[in-house]
Amino acid sequence: FVLDLARQRGELSRVILGTDSPAGSGVQPLGILRTLTMLASLGGIAPEVAFCLASGNTARVRGLDDRGLIEVGRAADLIFMDQAIGGAGDGLLDSVALGNLPGIGMVVIDGVVRTGRSRNTPPAMRVPEVLAA
Repeated sequence: FVLDLARQRGELSRVILGTDSPAGSGVQPLGILRTLTMLASLGGIAPEVAFCLASGNTARVRGLDDRGLIEVGRAADLIFMDQAIGGAGDGLLDSVALGNLPGIGMVVIDGVVRTGRSRNTPPAMRVPEVLAA
């Protein structure tokens, strides 16, 4: 209902994503990815818009002015992901639109590679490679 109302009013910029993690069953590491995948596959939201709801919109509303967008002067916090190996679809966005979780290949925080392949997601079809530091 809320998503439909925001879409009808042209106010998707007011929609943010969050989870109740940590929850009673423990930390839900894929909570946001699952939520945006469900929005893209069941909620009629384009996958790229779902990613924006989870990143730029949320950072803006939470007052994280240096995060959430890729832009000069902002923090270099990036998640590199691709279609998961064996996932349906033709590429990352198509796969997410079909309800598949993406595979995370690398996480960069403050411009530094913090981790490679995620242990919590299926493996990504293409894994990023750092060519120079």
